[in-house]
Amino acid sequence: MDKKQKILLVEDDPNFGPMLRDFLRLNNYDVVLATNGIDGLEKFKNEDFNMILLDVMMPYKDGFTLATEIRKRNKDVPIIFITARSMKDDVIKGYQVGADDYITKPFDSEVLLYKIKSLISRSIKTNETKSNQQHFKIGDFNFDSKLRLLKYKDEEPQKLSPKESKLLKLLAEYKNDLMPRELALTQIWMDDNYFTSRSMDVYIAKLRKYLAKDPNVAIVNIHGEGFRLVDKTEEENAEESEEQA
Repeated sequence: MDKKQKILLVEDDPNFGPMLRDFLRLNNYDVVLATNGIDGLEKFKNEDFNMILLDVMMPYKDGFTLATEIRKRNKDVPIIFITARSMKDDVIKGYQVGADDYITKPFDSEVLLYKIKSLISRSIKTNETKSNQQHFKIGDFNFDSKLRLLKYKDEEPQKLSPKESKLLKLLAEYKNDLMPRELALTQIWMDDNYFTSRSMDVYIAKLRKYLAKDPNVAIVNIHGEGFRLVDKTEEENAEESEEQA
């Protein structure tokens, strides 16, 4: 039997929340219900979810704030806002904070099921592609994450430690984009606290030293957010392609 996909439902309405939870369970989803934003964030930190359903107006922490904090920890998990608010500004803000979709109450339950199934399927395919990739081109470096070898041009390859390799692979998957600090800590160190954070900084410094041979490659610290593996060569090639198009 296939493992049930797990959904975090954050909804403060004492009638609608349990009703939607039970409906989704009847449709073979494993659903965890949180009744406010603070409870929702704690549940998200402690469990792995395939989908997040958020109400916008909630006590203690609203849905927009919660979605922003979830995105800092996980860039890929699908998020759908379910709300009675249909104003254009609210819809735009929902997408700006990282939502994949926005559905207004009252809604067709079959449409919601279709959206959930579609977004989870897309997310699984994206994650499989990322996790299966082993070879990365980073400027003039070639990185083999399976063998943990980092090679610059024709020089002898550098053998990385397991954590160095995992961290560089994650950075490479987010190349020229933000890799959230919390994501690396939870995936590689299995914890997000002061000591693991300092440990990751040490590994970032080691990777910077290895990559210093190529002036077009750098690991940039995005204060309070995470890191960005910059590959100027790839960015320049992308700009040239846009100009020629």
